Formats: sequence, structure tokens, C-alpha cells
Amino acid sequence: MNTEGVTTINTIPTVYLVGAGPGDPELLTLKAVRAIRAATVLLVDDLVGEGVLRYARKAARIVLVGKRGGCASTPQAFIEKLMAAEALKGERVVRLKGGDPLLFGRGGEEIEHLQALGIRVEVVNGITAGLAAVSALGVS
Repeated sequence: MNTEGVTTINTIPTVYLVGAGPGDPELLTLKAVRAIRAATVLLVDDLVGEGVLRYARKAARIVLVGKRGGCASTPQAFIEKLMAAEALKGERVVRLKGGDPLLFGRGGEEIEHLQALGIRVEVVNGITAGLAAVSALGVS
């Protein structure tokens, strides 16, 4: 995929760990929007706002892999295996997470798993809820 701002080497399987921010689609980074638009498979966390998915292509496969305390959750091992399997099949995989993918989101664990399989990982940071709240209040 050679989409402006989202780069990859076509012969190397790649997974994008994308931060969706605090839920407001207007707070997505441009790089996040480009990655979502280019994805053929999206693995979406529970905390991702519904409006964020409006950027996904109609033909994209959307897999809900939510995790919330006290509710049925998708096992982490399943998520990691699915990301790897889809990337190795040549799909353009986006792992879409609320906030930032490396803050409380097991992103480091996912990176280790994917890299151990020879899969390239590109992190697209998202705006955290704390940063969005401070900005909304006009606090500097």
C-alpha cells in the first residue's frame, strides 16, 4: 500500500496499530484516516467510536474484538493470531484501538508477537482522552 502518509513495502506483511482517539471522529489524525481508508481488514476495539468506522471502505471486513471489564471479551491470543493470519494472506490490516495504541492497549505485546513472525508493524498514534479533555477545556 502506498497511500500518502501511510507507507509500506508491498512484499512485507504489515499491520497498522492505529489510535482512534477518544471517540470523536474529528479528532482522528490524518494518518489514521488514511490507514483506515486503505484497510481491507479492521480489528476494532470496543472503545472505538462508531463514527470512526465511517472512514472504512465498504468492502472492508470489520471484526469487533472488544474488551471491557465484566463483559465477554475477545482473548488477546485470538486477536494476535487473527492479525498475523490476515497480514500473511496479504490483507491490509488495521488494529483500531481507542485512544493511543501504546497506552494501556497491549500494543507492545501485539508488536512483539507480530515482529516475531516477520510481520512489519507501523504505529499510528492517537490523541488520548486526557489530551482531548484538556484541549476542550482550553487549558494549556
